Amino acid sequence: ISVIVFTCIAQFAFSDVPLQQLNVPPSFEPTYTCCTSECITEWPAQCPDQEEPYGKRPWLVDLFNLGGKGYIPILAAGPACLAFILVWLDNGITWHIVNHPSNKLTHGEAYNYDTCLSACQVIINGLIGCPWLVASTVPCVLHVTAMSNKDKNGNTVSIQETRLTGLFVHILIFCTIFVLSLLKILPMAVLYGVFLFMGLVALPGQQFWQRILLFFMQPSKYTVTPYTKYMEKKRIHLYTFVELIFFGIVLTVREIKTIAIAFPLMTLMCIPARVYLLPRIFTQWELLLVDGDPDDITKWCDRKEAAQRGEYAVEAGDEEMGEFAREEKVMIVDDDASVGEHSA
Repeated sequence: ISVIVFTCIAQFAFSDVPLQQLNVPPSFEPTYTCCTSECITEWPAQCPDQEEPYGKRPWLVDLFNLGGKGYIPILAAGPACLAFILVWLDNGITWHIVNHPSNKLTHGEAYNYDTCLSACQVIINGLIGCPWLVASTVPCVLHVTAMSNKDKNGNTVSIQETRLTGLFVHILIFCTIFVLSLLKILPMAVLYGVFLFMGLVALPGQQFWQRILLFFMQPSKYTVTPYTKYMEKKRIHLYTFVELIFFGIVLTVREIKTIAIAFPLMTLMCIPARVYLLPRIFTQWELLLVDGDPDDITKWCDRKEAAQRGEYAVEAGDEEMGEFAREEKVMIVDDDASVGEHSA
């Protein structure tokens, strides 16, 4: 609705203002124009002396048409691996955000089926020269948010699970094929505004954004969460600062065109950094509170509160509680005998 309203405003109220509009082809067909019937060269870049193109390429891509450059598949193998990493990470991150326990979804997970379906779609789209299918994180998060009932603190109380909204959205996307002439009048400024709004709406539910806001808040105004309750404020800020550094590195690589192809690799490197680097800076229980499963965090908090009341003794092998207990000097006991002391 907002796109339609502001497009009408741009067309009628500001018709004399030049605006960049959505670049849409006149018809739904391949955009690659061929110089000859073999379709080895592209018009007009590779045949500037030719006044008219021979025609559009066929819908089915000829995998053996390398334009006389047999080394292309070998050179393309490296970027293809990076593209695979990007698609896999994009899909995996989106699926895990959507299926996070805090969203209270009750339908079963289907990570393997989703991966297989995405792979099939990538193959089909690749054979006809269309963009690959990947999970779109922001729309998926917004969809979950729109279907959720939340309390005053932004926590999900319940969620309406349905596949109809996704089905109707993609039916409408399919229908845009028949109104390409209308899409041409959409101002890019309106679309950028919608995308900005989608991103801003999705931010409040992200813990990373919530911890960034803590830099500008008085400690007394912090929302009560497990990490604000048990972690030192400077430790919370340090973890957020480390995340900001990695975010800045990934964003910088993406924005510099000469090295942008390494963007998927830099994103992937965040995983070993989380697994091997951060445990050298933070304790296991701190990492659990800021980056753990909600159920595990709830169990940890229950054990912590029970230990403070003297109703829980930390068992050997309980790494997260063991580290916290050594710092707080809470009683630590083995299966049979006490191996620590309790400070009153």
